[in-house]
Amino acid sequence: MQVYINDMLINVDQYELTEHKDKQLIKLDFQVTHEDYHDITVLFYENDFRVKIPSERIDQHVTIHRYYTSFTNLYVEGNVGDFHVELIET
Repeated sequence: MQVYINDMLINVDQYELTEHKDKQLIKLDFQVTHEDYHDITVLFYENDFRVKIPSERIDQHVTIHRYYTSFTNLYVEGNVGDFHVELIET
């Protein structure tokens, strides 16, 4: 599934839309390569995003609710890490 976070395309392996305290919560699981690591982490430092999921007709403003990664050294060429991010509507 294709998800855009601040216009950055992320190919997501798993997606779930739930409710949390009367707000939409978008859960995303995806893999990040050594080559993409820097761009993804810099993006997540922004914390406030516009998320678009065209296939689900979602286009909304969100912030990070929860975020964690696998314990993978992505500074090593060829490594791939698992990322999980939960975005809550603002």
